[in-house]
Amino acid sequence: MRDEVRVFVIEQLTDMNYDIDDIDDDTTLGPSGVDLESLALADLAVRVEDRYGLKFADDESEKLALMTVGEFTTMIADRVVASADGNA
Repeated sequence: MRDEVRVFVIEQLTDMNYDIDDIDDDTTLGPSGVDLESLALADLAVRVEDRYGLKFADDESEKLALMTVGEFTTMIADRVVASADGNA
């Protein structure tokens, strides 16, 4: 599941016109990495929500900017699995 989520996230970053050539699991989503600003983070979050049926809390946007691509994809995969198990 994590690999599927990672592929989806990278595809969305490409679609949003971000350079993904040097992105790996240790690249942060915010200013020191991918350089997603708040609107772009919100866009990515909405795309993930739509694709996987998840919902991010309003206060999570600041946390997302500090996450690495690996942390973000793991969090999403864990939530998808939890919701499939009825534990979300």
